[in-house]
Amino acid sequence: MPVYGTIASQFNDPGMNQLYQAIMAKLVEKTGTDLKSGFQSGDEMSEKIFIIPPKRTRYLSEISETIRNYNDTVEKQKTIAQQLYGLDQSIEVLKKQDQQVALEAIEQAKKQLELDLDPHNKKLLEEWDEKKKKYAGDSFTYEVRGKEIKVETSNTSLSHTKFPKVSLPRYEAWGDVLKWSLQENVPGEYPYTAGVFPFKRKGEDPTRMFAGEGGPERTNKRFHYVSMGLPAARLSTAFDSVTLYGEDPDYRPDIYGKIGNSGVSICCLDDAKKLYSGFNLCDPTTSVSMTINGPAATIAAFFMNAAIDQQCELYIQENGLENEVEKKIEEIYKGLDTPRPSYNGQLPEGHNGLGLMLLGVTGDQVLPKEVYDEIKVRTLSSVRGTVQADILKEDQAQNTCIFSTEFSLRLMGDVQQYFIDHIVRNFYSVSISGYHIAEAGANPISQLAFTLANGFTFVEYYLSRGMDINKFAPNLSFFFSNGVDAEYAVIGRVARRIWAKAMKEKYGADDRSQKLKYHIQTSGRSLHAQEIDFNDIRTTLQALYAIYDNCNSLHTNAYDEAITTPTEGSVRRAMAIQLIINKELGLAKNENPMQGSFIVEELTDLVEEAVMEEFDRITERGGVLGAMESMYQRGKIQEESLYYETKKHTGELPIIGVNTFLSSKGSPTIIPDEVIRATKEEKEAQIANLESLKERNKDRSMELLKRLQEVALKNENTFNELMETTKYCSLGQITHAMFEVGGQYRRNM
Repeated sequence: MPVYGTIASQFNDPGMNQLYQAIMAKLVEKTGTDLKSGFQSGDEMSEKIFIIPPKRTRYLSEISETIRNYNDTVEKQKTIAQQLYGLDQSIEVLKKQDQQVALEAIEQAKKQLELDLDPHNKKLLEEWDEKKKKYAGDSFTYEVRGKEIKVETSNTSLSHTKFPKVSLPRYEAWGDVLKWSLQENVPGEYPYTAGVFPFKRKGEDPTRMFAGEGGPERTNKRFHYVSMGLPAARLSTAFDSVTLYGEDPDYRPDIYGKIGNSGVSICCLDDAKKLYSGFNLCDPTTSVSMTINGPAATIAAFFMNAAIDQQCELYIQENGLENEVEKKIEEIYKGLDTPRPSYNGQLPEGHNGLGLMLLGVTGDQVLPKEVYDEIKVRTLSSVRGTVQADILKEDQAQNTCIFSTEFSLRLMGDVQQYFIDHIVRNFYSVSISGYHIAEAGANPISQLAFTLANGFTFVEYYLSRGMDINKFAPNLSFFFSNGVDAEYAVIGRVARRIWAKAMKEKYGADDRSQKLKYHIQTSGRSLHAQEIDFNDIRTTLQALYAIYDNCNSLHTNAYDEAITTPTEGSVRRAMAIQLIINKELGLAKNENPMQGSFIVEELTDLVEEAVMEEFDRITERGGVLGAMESMYQRGKIQEESLYYETKKHTGELPIIGVNTFLSSKGSPTIIPDEVIRATKEEKEAQIANLESLKERNKDRSMELLKRLQEVALKNENTFNELMETTKYCSLGQITHAMFEVGGQYRRNM
């Protein structure tokens, strides 16, 4: 009997290919049927492909050990500093009493003990008084990327009370000062427990509101609505499930009803152009977040090309080339039997038309190559935003996986390598997400532990590909959920502290790489369909946690999201929550209000240790990817979800208006008057636009898709090729082409 060595869990495994061919040949031999396969396979042996090298599977426990060693060292150094302070005080007393013999003995003891104090820690203590003076002054100057920023250090209340933006402790003993400096420190200094920047950005609140419904035009109007009157446009994009799974709008029964529902329908470059039109994507006050994972690389390429073509438009306008370019576009469409794409409906208030001139074409078709290339380089270096692209949490919690895990990670790596090669410094290649882990049922400690573990897995994978940690780490960002449990009060500060310690002490990364930046969203799970007005109260408390903890951006959920897509009125209320905290709440004008609280410091230590214990449990299962094979993360999330639901239903966990403090009517579930959905006209428009795209690019698309597959098979950079493919092909075309070379997702059972 022939034996074939196979690894069935790997796509395009040589052993499986040989087994398939042998079975087909035997069927033909036995039955005489015409089942000859055109599939070609080589004679190479099956070999396990490791995403994380086997010798690195203990990376999480190595991080735990590094952090515990750091914490132990801090305690030892604190004791030495405290003893030195005691000796120093004794010397001052003995000098006054002229006790020469005792004085010499204590000075000798101090000199000897000083040898045990780390020189870096000695410097921290020597500079402490100078640091206090800097923060006590009227202004504080610091640098960000070579740019000098000067800020006022205090606020003045309506009662004319002058109070600091950053408060420092009033410790005098050297041990207390040293421990605070090594474990807490001021915002903007290692280990960044209080925040990654010295002061909050002036003129840009952390507000970032999530929007997406219908076609690109409807969501574009919502973006303009939520940005109206704000100094910065911070857009966050929700995609419909058709887009999330990498498919095109279609009349298929399993697709048609989902087009534009619970998210925006985006299937091509023109959709992306319309979606973000009217916002200059290279303006430093504009940033865009895209919540998409499976087809993230394709959507990111749509976005980048939309941004490049916007800058091409500005160049055309600045140089008076409108008529010349219009003639070129007319010439392109002369032989085509398809209309030029257009923006459906009226432009919303505040829309200046930017992004719509080159619908149906790209900048390289109407501008000289050297001009286009220069614009492309400039655009990539200045565009701001984030694409979620976290395939690990998709497997663990949210489920929108489309490619095999190995291929998905490779695509993520290709995007990051492209960002390094093209100096994309202001755009995050991944938003490592705990939000969906929490929404699936995880408690705050599991959310934080799984999310950070996933983040360190990306670090290990990118390092295994030969990338420089200081070139990719600044492109990583995080995304957390904020509930009302006590641990949520410290989730950001613990995340920052663990990340900074690991990146510096374990990986030797630079200051910029040590800074964990995160977006946080109030808990969707805490929104209830009973007494929905109470949801705003919960959201306000969660937003307060986030702002006090120095989050980098924040989305506040609308109170009616438990029952329908938010209305303009409910979104306005949700935005008002954070605006009132930021603009009106006096204590929020201080930028480190959590520091100095005994309970906050204790919770920080407790949660940090709990996260490291979870790291050790994941290590026992072979690291993050090994644990995923046994569905460890999913199982733990389900157990914690069941625990929460049981407590809620028994009433042991009181939830106001849900299981206690009910109204006289029993607080029934609210039924919405109207459920907002995409219209038939929007669905039909998306399908028609897609067909038009396919028709006008039919000669180019097949060639580009084939080239994309060849690039993937040769292990070249797929994102570099996607930047060209997305100019002519649709999302669904690209997804299905990559299925053939990267495999479709299959869950481990």
